[in-house]
Amino acid sequence: MPEEPTDATVAPQVELVIRRLDSLSILPCVAAQFLSLLLEAQPSMADLADIIESEPALSAKIFSLMHEQGLSLADEKPSIRQALDKLPLHLIRGTVLSVKAYPAFGQDSIRASFRTQLTTHCLAVACCAKDIAEVTSVNIDSELAYSAGLLHDIGKLALDEAMPRSFSGIIEQAKSQLACSCSIEQKHLGLDHTILGKRLAAKWHLPNKIALGIWLHHSDTKAISQSIPEARIAQIVQLADLTARQCNIGQSGSYDTADASGAISQALAITAVQLEQIRRILPDQVSEKCRVLGMDLPRPESTYCDIVQTTAAQLAKKHMELSAENRQMQTALSHSDFATDFLLSINPNSEPIDMAENLALRWQKFYQTGVVCLYLTQPAGSQFLQAVVVDDQSQAKTIILNAPAETPAVPEVIASNFAIVKAADYINWLFEQLAVDFDLEQTKLVPLLSSSKAIGAIAFELRHPVETEHLEENLKAATFIASAILDMSFARVGQQRFAEQLAQLLATLKNSHLQLGSASLLGALAEMAGGAAHELNNPLSVISGRAQILAENESDPEKKRMLEQIRQNASEISTIVDDLMTFAKPPQPRPTKTNVRQILDEAMQLTAQKQKAEQLDIKIEVADGVEDVLVDSAQVVSAIANILCNCLESYSDEMGPIKVTTALENSGEFVKLQIIDTGCGMDVETVRKASQPFFSAKPAGRKRGMGLAHAHRIIQLNKGTLNIASQPGSGTTVTICLPCK
Repeated sequence: MPEEPTDATVAPQVELVIRRLDSLSILPCVAAQFLSLLLEAQPSMADLADIIESEPALSAKIFSLMHEQGLSLADEKPSIRQALDKLPLHLIRGTVLSVKAYPAFGQDSIRASFRTQLTTHCLAVACCAKDIAEVTSVNIDSELAYSAGLLHDIGKLALDEAMPRSFSGIIEQAKSQLACSCSIEQKHLGLDHTILGKRLAAKWHLPNKIALGIWLHHSDTKAISQSIPEARIAQIVQLADLTARQCNIGQSGSYDTADASGAISQALAITAVQLEQIRRILPDQVSEKCRVLGMDLPRPESTYCDIVQTTAAQLAKKHMELSAENRQMQTALSHSDFATDFLLSINPNSEPIDMAENLALRWQKFYQTGVVCLYLTQPAGSQFLQAVVVDDQSQAKTIILNAPAETPAVPEVIASNFAIVKAADYINWLFEQLAVDFDLEQTKLVPLLSSSKAIGAIAFELRHPVETEHLEENLKAATFIASAILDMSFARVGQQRFAEQLAQLLATLKNSHLQLGSASLLGALAEMAGGAAHELNNPLSVISGRAQILAENESDPEKKRMLEQIRQNASEISTIVDDLMTFAKPPQPRPTKTNVRQILDEAMQLTAQKQKAEQLDIKIEVADGVEDVLVDSAQVVSAIANILCNCLESYSDEMGPIKVTTALENSGEFVKLQIIDTGCGMDVETVRKASQPFFSAKPAGRKRGMGLAHAHRIIQLNKGTLNIASQPGSGTTVTICLPCK
């Protein structure tokens, strides 16, 4: 491992490598256990569930499978047992068989030994978290706590899998320095396993509360939980992690003192006697889980090889069946043409009801139906519903409906799981308000589901005979994609609301002359960004995934290009939310004495990389006596590079000139940097807004306007100041003061 901190390019590269993981590997002993079960004619679901809920990789895979199948879990009590009850055995079998076995032969045996210890630690945290949830007065389901504890270190498991040499070096350094692995990870990778775990939780669609436990279990959970009650799950995981380490069960890769803080126990209303009782029974609980996983097998690798050979022979017999299913899937793909046609026709800036009208018209045309009525249930709780009616002449009309008072607008039977039902049995309230007549005997009703949430429904006259099962199979994928697009449109409206709140927040900042770094304002920014992420990320991930699937099966180059644009735009919106989150709560600086000239040289190199320019016209003048400043050099380099990029953008076709000067200020307590350009300059109003998030003087769509905002924020965090002076046509001077001690 290198001894010097990594540059700013390492963290994105690490994230890219980790995000390529579709799943984690499992130990050979675990593979031997579940393969033995699958060889049985009627495998025991209870025994299979025991293995899956004891293994982090398999648990994460099952939660992801639930999302892929459009099935929902109880928001407050997501558990593996509940998920397995909803999934057919053939899907569970296929998912389990798709998970790779961890390398454990030859030189990899040492890695496998640590992986076994890390898995044991995860089991200990899971069992401990479940016991804590059962005795605390905080209303957290014990099965939820168990799953969050089991998966809390998936970021470490992913690092071990994708970057084994780097991860091994991190663990060795943490051990030699008696340090927490998070600090070593931050130093060498630019981020830690909690952030990587959060990224994987989003990619694999793990339940939101489990993702909070993964992300925040090394944070100040007491302070966070006061503002975000949902984050109490992280408190339980944090206390469970500390307790498991105190009991020396397994190995977490952290070697700092495991101090089970009394503040956490007090916040969870757990007494010392209760915590001691949990410690006493924990070793036996973990031993039983390890036995279920086969960790006590004398030669697990050899057993695994024997079972793989037997399993391969049985799987060959299934080949013909799978081939037949594949032919059926190819037939169903023809119905994706409807979804593709709809995707390529939408205007991203359209209102949800306009998209709904587009969908209803194409629905009638593609499926050759009679009258169609599509109604939307958003915003939830409203007394009125927006709807579109398409008559026999394909004329569309937008109307407002009264929401039913006694029953839900979308019947409960289809509110979370896709099905086709007879409309007359459920929505007479709708027919009573329409001016167009439906043939009630022929009218069907299907839900519009996004992430297993009903956002509306479509009633339509089915005028040709077809088997209901075959029809459901064909309509399911099409409605899921269309629903995701509509949900994105609703999310965009929500994003506008958050933008308005942000504008009000910035206005408050201006009127009260508060610093942007104040805890209350930054807390509001973080809460708002978190709300935006919650509103946007789920529909965006669905849209991106569906667009990618359609593109892979599309032969028309123009359609592939447009589908790729949809995927890229969805990713861009997610990046915007991440930018705001990073601005609201950036990493705390780690100040060290750093030479000013070194900082400026590195900032100029980073600027060249960002501008993709081989040579920049930047002149640096370091005055006599100017040597070191006490700052986080990586953060300050990034901030200065952002400022230099802004300076370069003030020139129309050139890469400068820019002049950078330095001088000592206030009897040598500060170093003053002045970054001077002779570009287009700014008026008074533009200067006033230049450091606000998302403000840009560029035309809409060109820049997100976070460069100066990030720079201002970072300089403040490093106990410095940043001021801007400019006049139109006369260039701009940015003055930065950085502390020397």
